Amino acid sequence: MDIDIVSALSGLIDLPWWGYIVVTLVITHITIASITIYLHRHSAHRALDLHPIPSHFFRFWLWLTTGMVTKEWTAIHRKHHAKCETLDDPHSPQIFGIKKVLTEGAELYRLEGKNKETLERYGHGTPDDWIERNVYSRFSASGVGLMLIINFILFGPIGLTIWAIQMMWTPVFAAGVINGIGHYWGYRNFQAEDASRNVAPWGILIGGEELHNNHHAYPTSAKLSNKWFEFDIGWLYIRILEMMGLATVKKIAPKLNINKTKTQCDFDTLQAVIAHRYEVLAKYTQSLQAMFKKEVEHLREVASHHGIDGNTLKRWILADAKTLQEEERIKLNLVLSKTKNLDKVYTMREELVAIWQRSTASKDELVKQLEDWCHRAEESGIEVLEKFSRRLRCYA
Repeated sequence: MDIDIVSALSGLIDLPWWGYIVVTLVITHITIASITIYLHRHSAHRALDLHPIPSHFFRFWLWLTTGMVTKEWTAIHRKHHAKCETLDDPHSPQIFGIKKVLTEGAELYRLEGKNKETLERYGHGTPDDWIERNVYSRFSASGVGLMLIINFILFGPIGLTIWAIQMMWTPVFAAGVINGIGHYWGYRNFQAEDASRNVAPWGILIGGEELHNNHHAYPTSAKLSNKWFEFDIGWLYIRILEMMGLATVKKIAPKLNINKTKTQCDFDTLQAVIAHRYEVLAKYTQSLQAMFKKEVEHLREVASHHGIDGNTLKRWILADAKTLQEEERIKLNLVLSKTKNLDKVYTMREELVAIWQRSTASKDELVKQLEDWCHRAEESGIEVLEKFSRRLRCYA
């Protein structure tokens, strides 16, 4: 009798210890793939269209494993991009602090999900069919309860542990790591207008979402990897779906073309500079860093007179001027006024940014302004500016 009870509680599937680990990793990975492919790239950014078969599978799987509602997740994420690193950003570590986003990221999502204004403004174009209204949205918490029962039936008591890991996986890695670390630590390929970072060059654990800076530079791209050494496993799955006729990619990040024979700025140059503006800024910032190293000792001495430490000064110089407070900009200008070359390089970066922000100017006016900027850069007598300008003219 006791043997029968033990057998009944052991579950329908009996695996070695490592088998349960494999099962846990597989099912959590499917959840992450569902988030990045369906919720993020398809629903929030419309970077790809999905056939009804994978689309309904992802919706059902996310209901089972997370209880997330498509409209809520989509709206919150779109608001994050629209209000990034501001007081209205639902989960910026620059505003809430890295500790809160890492440990309470899921709670920030749930709180914003109750904001009807967010859902109405940013939740358009999400599913509104019978099953969404009467099952997924109406009984959003029932899916995870059903998953608990399924795990217990299949694996017995250890299924409860698998379920607990499932429930923690998304809040920790998606809500915590990506929204937290992805806007705090890591490397940047692009000088986007926010604090986004690439957590790692191998986007496997979180479905490619580790390449977060790439995503913020080109949010409507279905492919998150950009450099040769980066790998986006979510993109691999999308390509497989596309080859099976189950997905259609609508957009990926443009590739920069260099025409070394060009010596004058034209409309193609302007279009390329605007399309690759974050890459342009990243390369320009690299130039600033090299010059900063040369003048760092002198700068620190000047900065100390204004109560600024070296690390803060470097952060201010490399940051987008719009992100600085008025008091910070005043202090920075006082320091830069003592360093002629660095002040020139910094000022011309702001002038370059202003060119693609002048939306009211005609294309001919913008081309003329870009050509004038390049001419002044090459006449500045500053080597880094001259090299940068000559390369910029080759954009095509």
